[in-house]
Amino acid sequence: MTRTIHEQLQALHDVIIEERECAKALDVAALQDVTQRKDALLAQLELEGDLTPEDRQLADTIRFENRRNAYLLWSALNWIRESMEFFGRKTVPDSYTPAGGMVSKGMGGRLLSGRV
Repeated sequence: MTRTIHEQLQALHDVIIEERECAKALDVAALQDVTQRKDALLAQLELEGDLTPEDRQLADTIRFENRRNAYLLWSALNWIRESMEFFGRKTVPDSYTPAGGMVSKGMGGRLLSGRV
């Protein structure tokens, strides 16, 4: 069954909204499934010629919602990186031996190593 461009765009919009909900719920398995469905929809999408004004508006909405999802995922990744960096910092600074040599405490904080 061949779907119209409007039906294809609406299905893509619905999947993008579902993708955001999976990301907010931290449901990684469902997020991977939704991402595969989105990729399949994009591969099947056939945009030929000019779009109607309604389809153009829906395509603009899809672009906006997809950028929102990308920003959500990007900011979450940065937050995780910053958290890992914070908890991985040394808890004890470098110090000196009685002979004047530098003693460096290993990288990685005690929170991540389990030695709290």
